[in-house]
This record gives sequence, C-alpha cells and structure tokens, in this order.
Amino acid sequence: MSTPASLPYAFVAKIVAADGQHDALADLLAGAVALANEEEGTIVWFAVRTHADTFWIFDAFPDEAARDAHANGAIVAALMANQHLLGAAPEILAADVLASKLP
Repeated sequence: MSTPASLPYAFVAKIVAADGQHDALADLLAGAVALANEEEGTIVWFAVRTHADTFWIFDAFPDEAARDAHANGAIVAALMANQHLLGAAPEILAADVLASKLP
C-alpha cells in the first residue's frame, strides 16, 4: 500500500460539547486555527461541526515527528485546559492518509 508522499500522517478527532457549551467550544476551536498556524509541521488543519454539539478536527502532517509534536502541542493543551466545555473525552485517532486533493 502506498500513501501520498507529501502528507501521509493525520489525526481525526471527534469532540462533543457539554450541555450548553456548544457555542463556547465552537469559539475555542475557531480560535485554535491561530495555534495550528504556528505549528510548522501542521500542513492541513480543519475544525468542523456536524451537529450542534459535535465537532471534528482533521489535520495532516509530512512525518511522524510533526504529528507527535502536534499531539503534544498547544491545541491539545487548550482542549485539556477547557475540559468543562467537553461532554466526553475527545476521541483522537491517528490516521494514515490514503489519498488527498490539495491546491
């Protein structure tokens, strides 16, 4: 199996807001793009909402070192510092990018 040479490593995270906290969590995630922009190895980063209280982060990296740095970085720290916004622990899954389309 081959993977794209440019961004073969990723994370997919499901984040559920605590009751009444969906707007605050949305604001936190929207603001986290500034933190993602500071991470040299985080090439692709998305925060999306699929339901009023259900959010997802998808990000991709050129190598495992960049993915590991992100896992120990400011965005995860911000989520852990704001656990009162979360309805459950985030489900963070390491993933392999099988194909991609980027500009």
